[in-house]
Amino acid sequence: MSIFRHETTELEKIEEVEGENREFVRRDVAGLRWQQGNDGEMVANNISSLLQRVSVNSVQEIDRLIGELKTLRDRLQHEGERVQREIVEYAGMSQAATQSTKIIVESLNYWKNVPDAPTISE
Repeated sequence: MSIFRHETTELEKIEEVEGENREFVRRDVAGLRWQQGNDGEMVANNISSLLQRVSVNSVQEIDRLIGELKTLRDRLQHEGERVQREIVEYAGMSQAATQSTKIIVESLNYWKNVPDAPTISE
């Protein structure tokens, strides 16, 4: 369940970054509208600069998320390997218990069929 909570938190962080980017763009675009009459080339440069700043935030957030996903993948791989080792160990112990039980049953059957075998009640 912690994974689902973690995903919800990540989605909230992404939405927060997107909201910050939108607000950032709104403020810069409002400033650019005021400058439009002055110089078209300057406005184009400002828009380019704005897009670069917005994309840097998004790229950094994506890189951070990729890093977290890689860490989670490594943890899951290690956990899967640990579970496999425990299953193999359990299978070995189960097989040993089965063999021990067979030996005990065979011994009990042998002693039941021996004519002068001592009984537990004697």
